[in-house]
Amino acid sequence: MARGQELDLAEVAPNAKPPVCKILDYGKYLYHQKKVDTKHKKMQKKAEIKGVRLGFKTGDHDIETKVKQARGFLAEGNSVKVTLIFRGRESMYKGLATDKLRKFYESLKDVANVDMSPKSQGNMLIMILTPNKS
Repeated sequence: MARGQELDLAEVAPNAKPPVCKILDYGKYLYHQKKVDTKHKKMQKKAEIKGVRLGFKTGDHDIETKVKQARGFLAEGNSVKVTLIFRGRESMYKGLATDKLRKFYESLKDVANVDMSPKSQGNMLIMILTPNKS
């Protein structure tokens, strides 16, 4: 039947009793499968690291805005890199800055885990938050 229609005979379910075969154009089938695979690959999203920058003198309301922004990033499944930047002599107060970053994490505790605790890099303090599994 397949030769009469100038098509191919493809085995669809080899483990079934009796095995199931289908008459189709195999080249067209492979082309369609390739298109479906590329579409699925495009739809996959890789997790990114989004950044939130704070200053040492950033006010409470501004921090709340940054928390809301970070919450949105975490809801999308992205990690968040929180950077607190020191200017001038502010770097002498690393303890206060660490407390500010911990306070930032406390407001995101329900949706985030600390991947990297606050760590000093030059004139910056960096903390990385990842979204909860649930």
